Amino acid sequence: MSPGNGIQIIGRNGIGKTTLIKILSSILYPSTGEIFWKGKNIHKNLDKFFYDLSVIMDLNTGKKDLTIIENINFWKSLFSSSITEKEIDSILDLLNLQYLKNTKVKYLSFGEKRKLEISRLVIERKTLWIFDEPFLGLDKNSMDIFIETIKNHLKDNGMIIFASHHNIEVPNLNLIDLEN
Repeated sequence: MSPGNGIQIIGRNGIGKTTLIKILSSILYPSTGEIFWKGKNIHKNLDKFFYDLSVIMDLNTGKKDLTIIENINFWKSLFSSSITEKEIDSILDLLNLQYLKNTKVKYLSFGEKRKLEISRLVIERKTLWIFDEPFLGLDKNSMDIFIETIKNHLKDNGMIIFASHHNIEVPNLNLIDLEN
């Protein structure tokens, strides 16, 4: 996979999409073979791999007892992000989370938590994004916004790997159908 490109993995339930995503993101160790990132085995160079990696799985990474804005500021500090307050406000506006920014994560709906995860991607500014079912819980408008975010990430030479039931049309996104 080269900068500016991505892979979309599709297939029915139970075919192994999530397992493959967990292996590619180093959550699981492959039973055979090796996975390389920048010429190095990811399991032997986790620090370097994690430096470039953002992952969204089915579990929310937002701290439940913190508000949306507190989570964002936590991530901003954790990842030494240079994102400005104005950019944060723009992200919150775009994702329709501005009015909820002082709400604790534990009170958010699943879709609102998913949008918070999307904001984390923009804050982290990592090269490789790996997702499992990234559109789960998103309404049509939020899906469109997320697809635009994916397109912009690829335009900026980012890379994406995700598993989904939704086949989306994005330039430079290669499709792998586990059924075939």
